[in-house]
Amino acid sequence: MTQVQPIKTGVTTRGGAHLPALDGLRGISILGVLLFHTGHLSGGFLGVDLFFALSGYLITDLLLREIEVTGAVSLIAFWGRRIRRLLPALVVVLTVVTVLVWAVGSPDVVRTTLSDGPWVQLNLLNWHLLAESAGYWDRFGTDRVFEHLWSIAVEEQFYLVWPVLVLVIARFGRVGRRVAVAAAAVSAVSLVLMVVLADAADPTRVYTGTDTRAFSLLLGALVATPPVQAVLARAVGRSAGVVLALLLTGIGAMWFLVDGVDSWWLFTGGLFAHSLAAALLIRLCAQAPHALVARVLAWRPLRWLGLISYSLYLWHWPVIVLLGPQLAGLGEWARTVLVCAVSIGLAALSKYLVEDPVRFRARWAAGRSGSLAFAAVMIGLAVLWSALPAPAPATIDIAKLG
Repeated sequence: MTQVQPIKTGVTTRGGAHLPALDGLRGISILGVLLFHTGHLSGGFLGVDLFFALSGYLITDLLLREIEVTGAVSLIAFWGRRIRRLLPALVVVLTVVTVLVWAVGSPDVVRTTLSDGPWVQLNLLNWHLLAESAGYWDRFGTDRVFEHLWSIAVEEQFYLVWPVLVLVIARFGRVGRRVAVAAAAVSAVSLVLMVVLADAADPTRVYTGTDTRAFSLLLGALVATPPVQAVLARAVGRSAGVVLALLLTGIGAMWFLVDGVDSWWLFTGGLFAHSLAAALLIRLCAQAPHALVARVLAWRPLRWLGLISYSLYLWHWPVIVLLGPQLAGLGEWARTVLVCAVSIGLAALSKYLVEDPVRFRARWAAGRSGSLAFAAVMIGLAVLWSALPAPAPATIDIAKLG
């Protein structure tokens, strides 16, 4: 009989100790994104980079722990855990939003929703949007409800490739050092690709491309390796609290000062610097959990926001798009408060009614029955995209143009 994991939330270290500060960093990340998408924080989109660095750190830490205990990585088990963690909430959002858009949305939104949905399902949305040649900074309007999921696609692609590379490295011994070298090398290549491919007229290609954003995840992976942690501990010593404060101040300043249109330096090294600062912040929060900054980040409301951050990220943009016309008469901050309240409410329902039950209590979600459920969900989504009829494209009567 498959044993279901006990319910536990939040982030833990390699030793199993809880790290509430990292939950708080998740909360800050989603706050930045929310304020960016509601027009209040020009650099809030950098919250995605903080998410990336956190994912790289936590996943690599998990993989190295497994290697330390078992000598290898069970890819099937790893991917199974990722599916149980990420897919249920995503399926609910895709299904509910698609049906709602099809029922009440404008023809343009219905068409883009049905077009984008299959690429979200395949974890390739970022490349689909790039193929459509729509500028990222211009694209965030009211005609696409799933466009924010480009970052989820990048993370899913990382989850697919990085564990395989770590497993291969594990076969040659000295895992920590080799993983650190691999993470540093691929990060450097990714940075070079961003600088070489960056287009001053439209940086969309390098901002949403997996190859040019890999460093954001891999710098997090880098600081999860024991050799780098040892070097960092010696370099910082007892000054971890001061360094944490400087890092958080620098990251916060970037979020307030930059934007994605006029801050060209972001795409010639600035994003790399921000991701490195985020990775160092994450590691030092784990290294010095009793420092003032780490204790502030562990503030309970911020931690709770971090615990629902995944579903909150999934829901917030569809809420902005779908509620936009109804909120036109409200003031800017009133709209923001209402959007945040609705999004947080939906995210909390998702966590407690969908995510946690499937992840921790549903015995059918693991093993052979879990595989069958996964296949059924994938088929069901494919049927959804094909069964809902898309509106006919708008036609222009050329005779009336004269």
